[in-house]
Amino acid sequence: MTSDTANAAAKEKISGERSLLIVEDDYSFLQRLAKALEQRGFTVTTAESVSDGLLQVEKAAPAFAVVDMRLGDGNGLDVISALKRRRPDARGIILTGYGNIATAVNAVKLGAVDYLAKPVDADDVVAALLALDNVKIDPPENPMSADRVRWEHIQRIYELCGRNVSETARRLNMHRRTLQRILAKRAPR
Repeated sequence: MTSDTANAAAKEKISGERSLLIVEDDYSFLQRLAKALEQRGFTVTTAESVSDGLLQVEKAAPAFAVVDMRLGDGNGLDVISALKRRRPDARGIILTGYGNIATAVNAVKLGAVDYLAKPVDADDVVAALLALDNVKIDPPENPMSADRVRWEHIQRIYELCGRNVSETARRLNMHRRTLQRILAKRAPR
């Protein structure tokens, strides 16, 4: 059997099975994404931490995985790596609010088939999971502006710092009054 024939056989096998593991520590986002993907024909299992995700992979390695990059107890890449060891034909994608080239390259090296920046909708996730190798999904028609991405990042750090303006400003290397002005404004489009 040639490698092309083997790849085609593996793709056919995995496209028939729609088991999916979602590992995400934002509970409300996890529930919305799980429901949306169930409506699109996936059999969804969820986990809220790296350790729970690793347990689910050991219990029954799914055909697909959607894993948040940064979780409370570690790095989501550990789940992708474990999944690829248990089931080499599995297709996993990484979701993150902190997109950068180095982590994207590392995610792909560890076996992820794509890397999507949050916020992301279920259609983008499905397209990335089911895309053929070397075929990327089209860029969004109306992507977030750079100002909106910056605002989202600031909001996330603000929430992670317990809504403490001084701590958020220190972590963002920003003057506290500048941060207060940004937080007082509405979100850019």
